Amino acid sequence: MVNIGIDIGSSCAKVCVMDDDKIRDTFMIPTGYNSKLTANDIKKRLEDDGIDIESANIVSTGYGRVSVPYADETMTEITCHGKGAYYLFGENATIIDIGGQDTKVISLKRGRVMKFLMNDKCSAGTGKFLEIMANRLGLTLDELEDMASRGNETTISSMCTVFAESEVISLIGVGTPREDIAYGVIHSVVTKVEQLAAQIPSDKYILTGGFCENEYFIEQMSKALDAPVISNSQARFAGAIGAAVFASELEDE
Repeated sequence: MVNIGIDIGSSCAKVCVMDDDKIRDTFMIPTGYNSKLTANDIKKRLEDDGIDIESANIVSTGYGRVSVPYADETMTEITCHGKGAYYLFGENATIIDIGGQDTKVISLKRGRVMKFLMNDKCSAGTGKFLEIMANRLGLTLDELEDMASRGNETTISSMCTVFAESEVISLIGVGTPREDIAYGVIHSVVTKVEQLAAQIPSDKYILTGGFCENEYFIEQMSKALDAPVISNSQARFAGAIGAAVFASELEDE
């Protein structure tokens, strides 16, 4: 039986296709300005891949979960991220999910969410923050990471993205090397995420979301939390994977 999880987030939509409980495929597309159009694009992609939407079990999650008319059920992203992270890692740990517009910290026990916190009042400490700062420096996100690893300690203290961008502009104006500014940008995110994650202490953390392949960020996050931070390339699909696992459980109902 084909089971599909669709996670429509603020920046990207992630999809996981499972055959029973084994991952068959994952893919990601930009969300764009209209989640319903995104859902239609996903449907076309699935059908082009030979998947019979009518016979599949489908669960949607994320901000745009209600925009997927062909989903059998909708579930919250917190619940799906917990399920997906446990599927991938099988660990009792605290999840740090850094999305485009928010950061979530989720305490996990045997795949169940025990407690969670979310910072969505400002884009500081999120993927959008890094995107804005990288653009200001004329860098890709990969280049930003590489430069940060070679930079000297530089502090960007503002808690607001707009003011932080002003700090970056000032640093550029006085001739601060881009490597040092990149260091400050990455460590600004590390600090903000650490402050949130420290409210749910753990001896192990799982990183999901767009930072999951950012080795330098993972290393610095581990140092800040004084605990291992684990991740892998599939962790960015944790919400979609969790939704697909829940879809597989629909067969038992």
